[in-house]
Amino acid sequence: MVHLSTYFSLEHPASSHDAKELKRELDTLPGVTSVSGGRLAVDYDSTGVRREDIRQKVQSLGFGIQGAE
Repeated sequence: MVHLSTYFSLEHPASSHDAKELKRELDTLPGVTSVSGGRLAVDYDSTGVRREDIRQKVQSLGFGIQGAE
């Protein structure tokens, strides 16, 4: 198991409701072990999920990421 952390700066701050939904949805990804707000921080096990999968999930939920391709 390889534990990593990744950070995303959202284009617009998430409301408390949106932050809860974002956390709930990211927690469904296999390998995600922790999600915290502000600057979005996600701890994960790289054998279960890739950083790219997390980024895509965030964007699929309608959240823009600063500096995302």
